[in-house]
Amino acid sequence: MNKLPEMKSLNRPADYIAWLRDLSEIAIASVHPDTLLPSRLPEPPTGRTIVIGAGKAAAAMAAALEKAWAKKYMRAEIEGLVVTRYEHGASCKKIEVLEASHPMPDNMGEIAAKRMLAAVKDLGKNDLVIALISGGGSALMTLPAPGLSLEQKQAINKALLRCGAPIREINTVRRHLSAIKGGRLAAAAHPARVVTYLISDVPGDDPTLIASGPTLPDASTPVDALEILERYNITIDDAVRTHLQSGKKAPKLGDRDFSRDTARVLAKASDALNAASDAAIAAGIDVRVLGDNLEGEARALGREHAQLALRAQREITHPLLILSGGETSVTVTGNGRGGRNVEYLLGLFTALGGAQGIYGLAVDTDGIDGSEDNAGALFSPDDWAKMQAQSLNPREYLANNDAYSFFAELENLIVTGPTRTNVNDFRAILILPASK
Repeated sequence: MNKLPEMKSLNRPADYIAWLRDLSEIAIASVHPDTLLPSRLPEPPTGRTIVIGAGKAAAAMAAALEKAWAKKYMRAEIEGLVVTRYEHGASCKKIEVLEASHPMPDNMGEIAAKRMLAAVKDLGKNDLVIALISGGGSALMTLPAPGLSLEQKQAINKALLRCGAPIREINTVRRHLSAIKGGRLAAAAHPARVVTYLISDVPGDDPTLIASGPTLPDASTPVDALEILERYNITIDDAVRTHLQSGKKAPKLGDRDFSRDTARVLAKASDALNAASDAAIAAGIDVRVLGDNLEGEARALGREHAQLALRAQREITHPLLILSGGETSVTVTGNGRGGRNVEYLLGLFTALGGAQGIYGLAVDTDGIDGSEDNAGALFSPDDWAKMQAQSLNPREYLANNDAYSFFAELENLIVTGPTRTNVNDFRAILILPASK
Protein backbone atom coordinates (compact mmCIF):
# COMPACT_ATOMS: atom_id res chain seq x y z
CA MET A 1 0.00 0.00 0.00
CA ASN A 2 1.56 3.32 -1.05
CA LYS A 3 -1.41 5.40 -2.15
CA LEU A 4 -4.40 6.70 -0.22
CA PRO A 5 -7.92 7.26 -1.58
CA GLU A 6 -8.52 10.91 -2.42
CA MET A 7 -10.10 12.74 0.49
CA LYS A 8 -12.87 14.15 -1.70
CA SER A 9 -14.07 10.59 -2.40
CA LEU A 10 -14.78 9.91 1.28
CA ASN A 11 -18.09 10.75 2.96
CA ARG A 12 -18.78 8.23 5.76
CA PRO A 13 -17.14 7.79 9.17
CA ALA A 14 -16.08 4.27 8.15
CA ASP A 15 -14.29 5.75 5.11
CA TYR A 16 -12.25 8.13 7.26
CA ILE A 17 -11.39 5.38 9.74
CA ALA A 18 -10.17 3.12 6.92
CA TRP A 19 -8.20 6.04 5.48
CA LEU A 20 -6.39 6.53 8.79
CA ARG A 21 -5.60 2.81 9.03
CA ASP A 22 -4.13 2.89 5.52
CA LEU A 23 -2.12 5.97 6.45
CA SER A 24 -0.53 4.22 9.42
CA GLU A 25 0.38 1.22 7.26
CA ILE A 26 2.13 3.48 4.77
CA ALA A 27 4.09 5.13 7.57
CA ILE A 28 5.24 1.82 9.05
CA ALA A 29 6.14 0.25 5.69
CA SER A 30 8.45 3.19 4.95
CA VAL A 31 10.72 2.28 7.89
CA HIS A 32 10.89 -1.49 7.49
CA PRO A 33 14.40 -3.04 7.28
CA ASP A 34 13.65 -4.69 3.93
CA THR A 35 13.67 -1.26 2.29
CA LEU A 36 16.64 0.13 4.22
CA LEU A 37 19.63 -2.22 4.33
CA PRO A 38 20.26 -3.64 0.84
CA SER A 39 21.78 -0.45 -0.60
CA ARG A 40 23.91 0.34 2.45
CA LEU A 41 26.17 -2.69 2.91
CA PRO A 42 29.78 -2.19 4.02
CA GLU A 43 32.61 -3.72 2.03
CA PRO A 44 33.60 -7.19 3.26
CA PRO A 45 36.88 -7.33 5.19
CA THR A 46 39.91 -9.51 4.51
CA GLY A 47 39.11 -11.30 7.76
CA ARG A 48 35.88 -12.51 9.35
CA THR A 49 32.49 -10.74 9.34
CA ILE A 50 30.52 -11.13 12.56
CA VAL A 51 26.93 -9.88 12.81
CA ILE A 52 25.46 -9.05 16.20
CA GLY A 53 22.33 -7.13 17.08
CA ALA A 54 19.51 -6.42 19.48
CA GLY A 55 16.05 -4.87 19.27
CA LYS A 56 12.52 -5.39 18.04
CA ALA A 57 13.71 -4.95 14.45
CA ALA A 58 16.95 -6.93 14.88
CA ALA A 59 15.75 -10.19 13.33
CA ALA A 60 14.22 -8.45 10.32
CA MET A 61 17.41 -6.41 9.93
CA ALA A 62 19.47 -9.60 10.07
CA ALA A 63 17.30 -11.30 7.45
CA ALA A 64 17.50 -8.29 5.13
CA LEU A 65 21.28 -8.03 5.61
CA GLU A 66 21.85 -11.74 5.04
CA LYS A 67 19.83 -11.76 1.83
CA ALA A 68 21.47 -8.64 0.42
CA TRP A 69 24.96 -9.79 1.49
CA ALA A 70 24.60 -13.16 -0.27
CA LYS A 71 23.46 -11.44 -3.44
CA LYS A 72 26.23 -8.82 -3.51
CA TYR A 73 29.13 -10.72 -1.94
CA MET A 74 28.52 -14.34 -2.87
CA ARG A 75 31.85 -15.63 -1.57
CA ALA A 76 32.09 -13.50 1.57
CA GLU A 77 30.84 -15.48 4.55
CA ILE A 78 28.99 -13.94 7.49
CA GLU A 79 28.06 -15.39 10.87
CA GLY A 80 26.72 -14.17 14.19
CA LEU A 81 23.61 -13.79 16.28
CA VAL A 82 20.95 -11.24 17.15
CA VAL A 83 18.30 -11.06 19.87
CA THR A 84 14.76 -9.79 19.43
CA ARG A 85 11.51 -9.83 21.36
CA TYR A 86 9.52 -13.04 21.63
CA GLU A 87 7.47 -13.56 18.43
CA HIS A 88 9.49 -10.92 16.55
CA GLY A 89 11.85 -13.42 14.93
CA ALA A 90 12.66 -13.87 11.24
CA SER A 91 14.15 -16.67 9.16
CA CYS A 92 17.94 -16.53 8.72
CA LYS A 93 20.42 -19.17 7.49
CA LYS A 94 23.76 -17.73 8.62
CA ILE A 95 22.77 -15.48 11.52
CA GLU A 96 21.25 -17.07 14.59
CA VAL A 97 18.11 -15.41 15.95
CA LEU A 98 17.46 -15.54 19.70
CA GLU A 99 14.32 -14.29 21.45
CA ALA A 100 13.96 -12.72 24.88
CA SER A 101 11.52 -10.72 27.00
CA HIS A 102 10.56 -7.06 26.59
CA PRO A 103 10.01 -4.65 28.33
CA MET A 104 10.97 -6.67 31.42
CA PRO A 105 14.32 -8.41 30.82
CA ASP A 106 14.69 -12.13 31.45
CA ASN A 107 17.47 -14.71 31.58
CA MET A 108 17.32 -15.26 27.81
CA GLY A 109 18.39 -11.65 27.33
CA GLU A 110 21.29 -12.27 29.68
CA ILE A 111 22.28 -15.42 27.77
CA ALA A 112 22.10 -13.53 24.46
CA ALA A 113 24.32 -10.73 25.78
CA LYS A 114 26.94 -13.19 27.05
CA ARG A 115 26.97 -14.98 23.71
CA MET A 116 27.42 -11.71 21.81
CA LEU A 117 30.43 -10.79 23.90
CA ALA A 118 31.85 -14.24 23.26
CA ALA A 119 31.20 -13.92 19.51
CA VAL A 120 33.32 -10.78 19.19
CA LYS A 121 36.10 -11.88 21.52
CA ASP A 122 39.63 -12.23 20.12
CA LEU A 123 38.88 -10.53 16.79
CA GLY A 124 41.68 -8.79 14.89
CA LYS A 125 42.04 -5.51 13.03
CA ASN A 126 41.18 -7.19 9.70
CA ASP A 127 37.81 -8.42 11.00
CA LEU A 128 34.47 -6.62 10.72
CA VAL A 129 31.60 -6.50 13.20
CA ILE A 130 28.22 -5.41 11.85
CA ALA A 131 25.87 -4.32 14.65
CA LEU A 132 22.12 -4.19 13.95
CA ILE A 133 20.54 -2.09 16.68
CA SER A 134 16.94 -0.97 17.15
CA GLY A 135 14.58 0.10 19.89
CA GLY A 136 13.92 -2.45 22.58
CA GLY A 137 17.49 -3.70 22.48
CA SER A 138 18.28 -2.32 25.90
CA ALA A 139 15.84 -4.66 27.67
CA LEU A 140 16.54 -7.56 25.30
CA MET A 141 20.31 -7.51 25.78
CA THR A 142 20.67 -7.53 29.55
CA LEU A 143 24.00 -8.34 31.16
CA PRO A 144 24.44 -6.95 34.68
CA ALA A 145 27.72 -5.26 35.56
CA PRO A 146 30.07 -7.33 37.73
CA GLY A 147 28.71 -7.63 41.26
CA LEU A 148 25.08 -7.02 40.20
CA SER A 149 22.30 -9.50 39.47
CA LEU A 150 19.57 -9.81 36.87
CA GLU A 151 17.00 -9.56 39.66
CA GLN A 152 18.41 -6.19 40.74
CA LYS A 153 18.22 -4.89 37.17
CA GLN A 154 14.68 -6.21 36.76
CA ALA A 155 13.50 -4.41 39.90
CA ILE A 156 15.06 -1.11 38.82
CA ASN A 157 13.75 -1.50 35.27
CA LYS A 158 10.20 -2.08 36.57
CA ALA A 159 10.37 1.00 38.78
CA LEU A 160 11.69 3.17 35.95
CA LEU A 161 8.92 2.04 33.60
CA ARG A 162 6.21 2.86 36.17
CA CYS A 163 7.50 6.24 37.33
CA GLY A 164 7.03 8.09 34.03
CA ALA A 165 10.73 8.70 33.32
CA PRO A 166 11.55 9.46 29.67
CA ILE A 167 13.46 6.81 27.73
CA ARG A 168 16.73 8.77 27.66
CA GLU A 169 16.83 8.71 31.45
CA ILE A 170 15.84 5.06 31.65
CA ASN A 171 18.62 4.13 29.25
CA THR A 172 21.16 6.25 31.11
CA VAL A 173 20.56 4.09 34.18
CA ARG A 174 20.60 0.90 32.13
CA ARG A 175 23.98 1.76 30.57
CA HIS A 176 25.71 2.22 33.90
CA LEU A 177 24.36 -1.01 35.37
CA SER A 178 25.46 -3.03 32.34
CA ALA A 179 28.48 -5.02 31.22
CA ILE A 180 27.58 -4.67 27.51
CA LYS A 181 25.81 -1.34 26.94
CA GLY A 182 27.33 2.13 26.60
CA GLY A 183 29.99 1.08 24.07
CA ARG A 184 31.18 -1.95 26.01
CA LEU A 185 30.23 -4.39 23.25
CA ALA A 186 32.30 -2.46 20.71
CA ALA A 187 35.19 -2.22 23.16
CA ALA A 188 35.12 -6.03 23.47
CA ALA A 189 35.25 -6.34 19.66
CA HIS A 190 38.18 -3.99 19.11
CA PRO A 191 40.59 -3.86 17.33
CA ALA A 192 38.04 -5.13 14.79
CA ARG A 193 36.16 -2.42 12.96
CA VAL A 194 32.55 -2.00 14.09
CA VAL A 195 29.87 -0.75 11.68
CA THR A 196 26.55 -0.02 13.39
CA TYR A 197 23.20 0.29 11.63
CA LEU A 198 20.37 1.69 13.73
CA ILE A 199 16.62 2.10 13.55
CA SER A 200 15.85 4.91 15.97
CA ASP A 201 13.06 4.85 18.51
CA VAL A 202 14.37 7.73 20.64
CA PRO A 203 13.33 11.39 20.37
CA GLY A 204 16.19 13.31 18.77
CA ASP A 205 17.69 10.15 17.20
CA ASP A 206 20.94 10.27 19.17
CA PRO A 207 22.66 6.99 18.16
CA THR A 208 24.22 6.58 21.61
CA LEU A 209 20.75 6.41 23.19
CA ILE A 210 19.21 3.80 20.88
CA ALA A 211 19.09 0.50 22.84
CA SER A 212 21.50 2.16 25.30
CA GLY A 213 24.26 2.32 22.69
CA PRO A 214 26.07 -1.04 23.05
CA THR A 215 28.53 -0.20 20.27
CA LEU A 216 28.82 3.55 20.74
CA PRO A 217 30.79 5.59 23.29
CA ASP A 218 28.85 7.09 26.17
CA ALA A 219 28.71 10.75 27.17
CA SER A 220 26.93 10.19 30.50
CA THR A 221 28.42 9.17 33.84
CA PRO A 222 27.48 6.87 36.74
CA VAL A 223 26.70 10.01 38.74
CA ASP A 224 24.03 10.89 36.16
CA ALA A 225 22.44 7.46 36.62
CA LEU A 226 22.44 7.78 40.40
CA GLU A 227 20.87 11.23 40.21
CA ILE A 228 18.03 9.90 38.04
CA LEU A 229 17.28 7.08 40.47
CA GLU A 230 17.24 9.51 43.39
CA ARG A 231 15.04 12.04 41.57
CA TYR A 232 12.34 9.42 41.00
CA ASN A 233 12.70 8.04 44.54
CA ILE A 234 13.63 4.60 43.27
CA THR A 235 14.95 2.38 46.02
CA ILE A 236 18.31 0.72 45.30
CA ASP A 237 20.36 -1.62 47.44
CA ASP A 238 23.92 -1.09 48.64
CA ALA A 239 25.48 -3.08 45.79
CA VAL A 240 23.88 -0.88 43.13
CA ARG A 241 24.75 2.31 44.97
CA THR A 242 28.35 1.20 45.49
CA HIS A 243 28.67 0.32 41.81
CA LEU A 244 27.39 3.73 40.68
CA GLN A 245 29.60 5.54 43.15
CA SER A 246 32.69 3.59 42.13
CA GLY A 247 33.44 5.91 39.21
CA LYS A 248 33.69 3.08 36.67
CA LYS A 249 32.80 4.83 33.41
CA ALA A 250 31.73 3.47 30.05
CA PRO A 251 34.01 3.90 26.99
CA LYS A 252 34.28 7.50 25.82
CA LEU A 253 34.35 9.15 22.39
CA GLY A 254 38.05 9.92 22.65
CA ASP A 255 39.01 6.28 23.11
CA ARG A 256 41.40 5.39 20.29
CA ASP A 257 39.77 2.16 19.13
CA PHE A 258 36.53 3.92 18.19
CA SER A 259 38.30 5.92 15.46
CA ARG A 260 37.66 3.22 12.82
CA ASP A 261 34.04 2.63 13.77
CA THR A 262 31.04 4.13 11.99
CA ALA A 263 27.34 4.38 12.76
CA ARG A 264 24.37 5.14 10.54
CA VAL A 265 20.72 5.71 11.44
CA LEU A 266 18.71 3.94 8.75
CA ALA A 267 15.23 5.00 9.84
CA LYS A 268 13.65 7.32 12.35
CA ALA A 269 10.28 8.73 13.33
CA SER A 270 10.56 11.64 10.91
CA ASP A 271 10.82 9.19 7.99
CA ALA A 272 7.49 7.60 8.91
CA LEU A 273 5.89 11.02 9.36
CA ASN A 274 7.24 12.22 6.02
CA ALA A 275 5.91 9.14 4.23
CA ALA A 276 2.48 9.68 5.79
CA SER A 277 2.55 13.38 5.02
CA ASP A 278 3.47 12.82 1.36
CA ALA A 279 0.69 10.25 0.95
CA ALA A 280 -1.88 12.52 2.58
CA ILE A 281 -0.93 15.52 0.48
CA ALA A 282 -1.19 13.39 -2.65
CA ALA A 283 -4.70 12.43 -1.49
CA GLY A 284 -5.67 16.10 -1.37
CA ILE A 285 -5.43 17.00 2.29
CA ASP A 286 -3.53 19.68 4.17
CA VAL A 287 -0.93 18.41 6.66
CA ARG A 288 0.60 19.87 9.79
CA VAL A 289 3.49 17.97 11.42
CA LEU A 290 3.97 18.84 15.07
CA GLY A 291 7.31 17.07 15.34
CA ASP A 292 8.90 13.65 15.57
CA ASN A 293 10.21 13.98 19.13
CA LEU A 294 7.21 14.78 21.32
CA GLU A 295 7.53 13.53 24.89
CA GLY A 296 5.70 14.05 28.17
CA GLU A 297 2.81 12.40 29.97
CA ALA A 298 0.69 10.59 27.38
CA ARG A 299 -2.75 11.68 28.57
CA ALA A 300 -1.61 15.29 29.00
CA LEU A 301 -0.32 15.37 25.43
CA GLY A 302 -3.65 13.95 24.28
CA ARG A 303 -5.53 16.76 26.03
CA GLU A 304 -3.18 19.33 24.53
CA HIS A 305 -3.74 17.94 21.04
CA ALA A 306 -7.51 17.96 21.56
CA GLN A 307 -7.42 21.71 22.18
CA LEU A 308 -5.20 22.17 19.13
CA ALA A 309 -7.62 20.17 16.98
CA LEU A 310 -10.66 22.11 18.21
CA ARG A 311 -8.96 25.44 17.49
CA ALA A 312 -7.91 24.25 14.05
CA GLN A 313 -11.41 23.08 13.19
CA ARG A 314 -12.78 26.58 13.77
CA GLU A 315 -10.29 28.01 11.27
CA ILE A 316 -10.05 25.49 8.41
CA THR A 317 -12.14 25.26 5.26
CA HIS A 318 -10.38 22.15 3.97
CA PRO A 319 -9.62 18.80 5.70
CA LEU A 320 -6.50 18.89 7.84
CA LEU A 321 -4.26 16.09 9.09
CA ILE A 322 -2.13 16.65 12.21
CA LEU A 323 0.78 14.24 12.60
CA SER A 324 3.24 13.68 15.43
CA GLY A 325 5.77 11.15 16.64
CA GLY A 326 8.12 10.60 19.56
CA GLU A 327 7.72 8.71 22.80
CA THR A 328 5.41 9.69 25.62
CA SER A 329 5.45 8.20 29.11
CA VAL A 330 2.82 6.96 31.54
CA THR A 331 2.91 7.36 35.29
CA VAL A 332 1.13 4.21 36.47
CA THR A 333 -1.14 4.72 39.47
CA GLY A 334 -3.95 2.29 38.59
CA ASN A 335 -4.08 -1.42 37.85
CA GLY A 336 -5.67 -1.41 34.40
CA ARG A 337 -4.33 -2.44 31.01
CA GLY A 338 -2.82 -0.11 28.46
CA GLY A 339 0.18 1.41 26.77
CA ARG A 340 1.21 4.98 26.13
CA ASN A 341 -0.54 5.19 22.74
CA VAL A 342 -3.99 4.18 23.97
CA GLU A 343 -3.52 6.38 27.04
CA TYR A 344 -2.70 9.33 24.75
CA LEU A 345 -5.69 8.51 22.57
CA LEU A 346 -8.08 8.27 25.51
CA GLY A 347 -6.82 11.62 26.78
CA LEU A 348 -7.48 13.07 23.32
CA PHE A 349 -10.90 11.43 22.99
CA THR A 350 -12.04 12.56 26.45
CA ALA A 351 -10.95 16.15 25.94
CA LEU A 352 -12.70 16.35 22.55
CA GLY A 353 -16.00 15.55 24.28
CA GLY A 354 -17.64 14.10 21.20
CA ALA A 355 -16.72 16.93 18.83
CA GLN A 356 -17.95 16.11 15.34
CA GLY A 357 -15.60 15.79 12.39
CA ILE A 358 -12.47 14.83 14.36
CA TYR A 359 -10.89 11.37 14.12
CA GLY A 360 -7.84 10.06 15.95
CA LEU A 361 -5.31 7.24 15.68
CA ALA A 362 -2.24 6.38 17.76
CA VAL A 363 -0.03 3.32 17.34
CA ASP A 364 3.39 2.08 18.31
CA THR A 365 5.18 1.34 15.05
CA ASP A 366 6.54 -1.95 16.42
CA GLY A 367 2.99 -3.32 16.62
CA ILE A 368 2.95 -3.64 20.42
CA ASP A 369 1.70 -0.81 22.63
CA GLY A 370 3.48 -1.37 25.92
CA SER A 371 3.08 -5.02 26.85
CA GLU A 372 -0.37 -5.65 25.36
CA ASP A 373 -1.34 -7.39 22.12
CA ASN A 374 -2.43 -4.24 20.29
CA ALA A 375 -0.45 -1.66 18.36
CA GLY A 376 -2.77 1.12 19.51
CA ALA A 377 -6.31 2.25 18.77
CA LEU A 378 -8.42 4.79 16.88
CA PHE A 379 -11.77 6.54 17.18
CA SER A 380 -14.40 8.40 15.19
CA PRO A 381 -16.84 11.07 16.40
CA ASP A 382 -19.58 8.41 16.46
CA ASP A 383 -17.79 6.62 19.27
CA TRP A 384 -18.91 9.23 21.81
CA ALA A 385 -22.54 8.19 21.42
CA LYS A 386 -21.49 4.54 21.37
CA MET A 387 -19.61 5.07 24.63
CA GLN A 388 -22.64 6.66 26.26
CA ALA A 389 -24.90 3.85 25.10
CA GLN A 390 -22.57 1.39 26.84
CA SER A 391 -22.37 3.54 30.00
CA LEU A 392 -18.59 3.84 29.78
CA ASN A 393 -16.87 6.62 31.73
CA PRO A 394 -13.59 7.56 29.99
CA ARG A 395 -12.28 9.45 33.01
CA GLU A 396 -12.63 6.38 35.20
CA TYR A 397 -10.69 4.33 32.68
CA LEU A 398 -7.98 7.00 32.56
CA ALA A 399 -7.76 7.11 36.34
CA ASN A 400 -7.13 3.37 36.37
CA ASN A 401 -4.64 3.41 33.46
CA ASP A 402 -7.11 1.18 31.64
CA ALA A 403 -7.28 2.68 28.16
CA TYR A 404 -6.83 -0.74 26.55
CA SER A 405 -10.08 -1.97 28.11
CA PHE A 406 -11.92 1.20 27.12
CA PHE A 407 -11.08 0.88 23.44
CA ALA A 408 -11.64 -2.87 23.57
CA GLU A 409 -15.22 -2.20 24.72
CA LEU A 410 -15.68 0.07 21.69
CA GLU A 411 -14.00 -2.53 19.44
CA ASN A 412 -11.49 0.11 18.37
CA LEU A 413 -8.17 -1.55 19.19
CA ILE A 414 -5.68 -1.85 16.34
CA VAL A 415 -4.04 -5.28 16.33
CA THR A 416 -1.31 -5.77 13.73
CA GLY A 417 1.04 -8.23 15.37
CA PRO A 418 4.79 -7.52 15.35
CA THR A 419 5.81 -5.23 12.49
CA ARG A 420 9.53 -6.00 12.97
CA THR A 421 10.51 -2.37 12.90
CA ASN A 422 10.37 0.34 15.55
CA VAL A 423 10.48 4.14 15.24
CA ASN A 424 8.16 4.60 18.20
CA ASP A 425 4.82 6.38 18.31
CA PHE A 426 2.82 7.42 15.26
CA ARG A 427 -0.15 9.70 15.93
CA ALA A 428 -2.65 11.13 13.45
CA ILE A 429 -5.64 13.44 13.93
CA LEU A 430 -7.93 13.96 10.95
CA ILE A 431 -10.00 17.15 11.18
CA LEU A 432 -12.88 17.95 8.86
CA PRO A 433 -14.21 21.50 8.57
CA ALA A 434 -17.00 22.18 11.04
CA SER A 435 -19.58 22.42 8.27
CA LYS A 436 -18.86 18.92 6.95
